[in-house]
This record gives sequence, structure tokens and C-alpha cells, in this order.
Amino acid sequence: MAREVENMSISLPKELKERVKQRVREDHYGTPSDYMRSLVREDLRRRDQERLEQALIKGLDSGRGMTITSKGDWKKFWHKSVVKKGRK
Repeated sequence: MAREVENMSISLPKELKERVKQRVREDHYGTPSDYMRSLVREDLRRRDQERLEQALIKGLDSGRGMTITSKGDWKKFWHKSVVKKGRK
């Protein structure tokens, strides 16, 4: 399935433009646009990873854990933690 593509123009100092061209050649990107897309995707992945790590740290810092061994335990947890607090 083809993706809809939008155009975006960016301005770079000459030195950066040359470095982009160099990376395209060295790393076998098809075009500077391919390289820029890969940078944006990597930035988004890194941001998602940072958010996940922050959420995990928040969870670890939130207090004592709870063992869930059955569907009933999960339903109790879900009701107490999510439904009662109006998150769903």
C-alpha cells in the first residue's frame, strides 16, 4: 500500500547540507529525503522509549507491587486502579 507523501522544505547551512549528502553516499540512502525520514523515525522511537522508561520508573516509585495470578485478581486490580479512578 502506497503512503501519501507530503513535501516539506528545510533550510540547512552549507556545511550541514554537505554532511547530509555525505551520509547519503556512505550509508547508501537513496536520497537525502530517505536519510531525513530515517532521522525523524529514529527521533520518534527514541522519544517513545524515553516516555516508556519514565512510565516504568513512575510505576516502580509508586509503591509496593501486587501479585496477579488469576483473571479474578486482574479484574479486581482493573476495577480498583482504573474504573474507580475514572480512567476508563
